[in-house]
Amino acid sequence: MKKKFLILTLLTLFFTSCGYQPIYINQNLNKFVFKEILLSGDKNINRKIISAVGFKEDKTNYSFINLNLKTDKIITETSKNSKGQVESYKMLIVLNLEFKDKDNNLKTKSFSENFSYNKQANKFDLVEYERQIENNLTKKIIEDLIIFMNLK
Repeated sequence: MKKKFLILTLLTLFFTSCGYQPIYINQNLNKFVFKEILLSGDKNINRKIISAVGFKEDKTNYSFINLNLKTDKIITETSKNSKGQVESYKMLIVLNLEFKDKDNNLKTKSFSENFSYNKQANKFDLVEYERQIENNLTKKIIEDLIIFMNLK
């Protein structure tokens, strides 16, 4: 019992004294305020990204000049059987990010995630499965985007 308490105390002291800070914590919600936000591509994915990361638009009190988000969702057929029927697909989600800071420095970054999956017998099940895959890939891109933006 004493060893567990000692280890827990040492870990607590280490993490609080070394400057450790969780990346996903929203301490400063006004950090990502843009004068203008331009969105293009898949509206559903754009909405998820904007709400998850906390990008805000304010014409008077802003940290960055503009933000351009361009998203693409591409589903390709990766294999067919001998009858020519599709057996598997690949979903690719790409986010192209471009923003200017107050000093007019242009920064660009591209994020992409993909996933391969097999055809479902039922079309409804396939659409639901694709929606799940889209959500998962979008979450991965959002995580990468949050890390990128917190490092800027």
